[in-house]
Amino acid sequence: MTGIERVPVRPFGGRVGYAGGAFDLFHIGHLNILKHARSECDYLIAGVVSDEMLLATKGSLPVVPLSERLEIVRSVVYVDEAIAETELDKLDTWRATRFDVYFKGGDWEGTERGQRLERDFAAVGVAVVYFPYTVTTSSTVLRRALAALADETPVRVKGAQ
Repeated sequence: MTGIERVPVRPFGGRVGYAGGAFDLFHIGHLNILKHARSECDYLIAGVVSDEMLLATKGSLPVVPLSERLEIVRSVVYVDEAIAETELDKLDTWRATRFDVYFKGGDWEGTERGQRLERDFAAVGVAVVYFPYTVTTSSTVLRRALAALADETPVRVKGAQ
């Protein structure tokens, strides 16, 4: 096994989908991806990227630890199963879970990484479906706002102690 928790039992031979992400500071963009993904499959697996993988690939740890992010994502009505994503190679994740379709944000479409992902998955019969990126909210923007709030000096009201 490659660090993935378990192979899902497919419901009535239906289409199994996989949507991976950090899901840090869970917001409407995350919910939209999971909702759209579930509408395109019979069983949805959400891969929650591990803290170690985020540190290795993005250079920083998430605000919310993996165990809590997993519990949040497991609780979303559109998700049938949430697993820790611990493999850099998406084909290793596929070998462990055997999904039929891989969902990704539209910011990957047409990029070198997206095209490589499509080629790799096409070789094993997996479709890649892109969803529009929610531009109004992002974890990066939320993280910056939290950092700015943490850096602010408390405002003192004249006459208050």
